[in-house]
Amino acid sequence: MTIAAVLSGKGPEVATITIAATLGEAAAELTRNKIGALVVVDSAGGVAGVLSERDIVACLAAHGDEELGRRRVEDAMTSPAITVEPEAPVLTALALMTARRIRHLPVLRDGRLAGIVSIGDLVKFRIDRIEHEAEAMRAYIQSA
Repeated sequence: MTIAAVLSGKGPEVATITIAATLGEAAAELTRNKIGALVVVDSAGGVAGVLSERDIVACLAAHGDEELGRRRVEDAMTSPAITVEPEAPVLTALALMTARRIRHLPVLRDGRLAGIVSIGDLVKFRIDRIEHEAEAMRAYIQSA
């Protein structure tokens, strides 16, 4: 199965933020959407990076809390973004996330943002597929 299959069940919605936004604005957006990362876009709408909760904590540790909320997203984001295409196999994406120690992958189709998947999305997808296959096997055995 591919990332496109995951997105077909999850949907293409992606929470984004601009590189010029403040970390305070980013934290508010993460909280409002109850998510762990935002895709950072540049002025042309291209993917400039990813800003995760982990990035904000690292910035806090490096610079203290006095001006954290006023710092720019550009100062804390992970860039360049590690991305995946919709045709990528789910297991390939999981291996990439594990190797790079990341939890979110923007999905690009022809260089444009088409969605985002988290490690939780991919694990849930795999578990659902395994359960579906097990149920099909049980039904087959019971019908024999």
